Amino acid sequence: MRGFDFPISFWLPLRLMFGLTKPRIKIPGQELAGEVEATGSEVTQFKQGDWVFAPTDASLGAYAQYICLPGTHPMATMPANMTFEEAATVPVGGLNALHFVRKANIQAGQKVLINGAAGSIGTFAVQIAKTLGAEVTAVDSAGKLDMLRSIGADHVIDYKQEDFTRSEEFYDVIIDVVGKSPFSGSVSSLTQDGRYVLGNPRFSGMFRGLWTSMVSSRKVIIALAGYRAEDLIFLKELIEAGKIKTVIDRRFGLEQIADAHRYVETGQKTGHVVINVEHAT
Repeated sequence: MRGFDFPISFWLPLRLMFGLTKPRIKIPGQELAGEVEATGSEVTQFKQGDWVFAPTDASLGAYAQYICLPGTHPMATMPANMTFEEAATVPVGGLNALHFVRKANIQAGQKVLINGAAGSIGTFAVQIAKTLGAEVTAVDSAGKLDMLRSIGADHVIDYKQEDFTRSEEFYDVIIDVVGKSPFSGSVSSLTQDGRYVLGNPRFSGMFRGLWTSMVSSRKVIIALAGYRAEDLIFLKELIEAGKIKTVIDRRFGLEQIADAHRYVETGQKTGHVVINVEHAT
């Protein structure tokens, strides 16, 4: 989003939203964990001193010492067994992963492949699919495969060495969270009634997905997520039950934010990168 790395078909609406010639939103950041400093007179679900975690809305703003959010905003008290650093990684990746998994309608015993499994969304998708009893294959680069095994993946594939669409394996569900799996090959790798979830769809994939769903028993699902407080609470319960955890690669201070973004852009991060923001004094 910061680098405006979007498909050309989305340029105009996103330029209007985020700024035509320069960023309209000055403070980025899509998720956070922190302490409630104050509440409005009509806010009843939270109080000063509560430790909370939340995604932000389209106005962003998490890279700051303070943020003001409406009382109706999707927010929850932090899991009791997480630090601020750990909880801050959950809202965006966790909520998107939960949404994709639910859209895929994963059942116990089904074979599920997750492409881009070692990222912010993928690490949670692997674990949530496992809680449902799925047999999970995780696809990412070689240096991330041990971590994927450690969070429960039954099988791992180095995409640089093996194209999963050319194997003889078939999957009930394929979830592509990075938008880089070959469309035709992925559809061909589904079982007869399989589901192909596009978490980061290109325009061509959206069109081809609609046609595929119309003419075959295989379904292509365009699964853009919305954020709800009850889903954040559901994730909190899974975390407190020890069923899912977060994976933190590196930590940076706010003054190192450019270095943090440069590191993420290398494509080498495993799981999450965290920004620590000190309170003003």
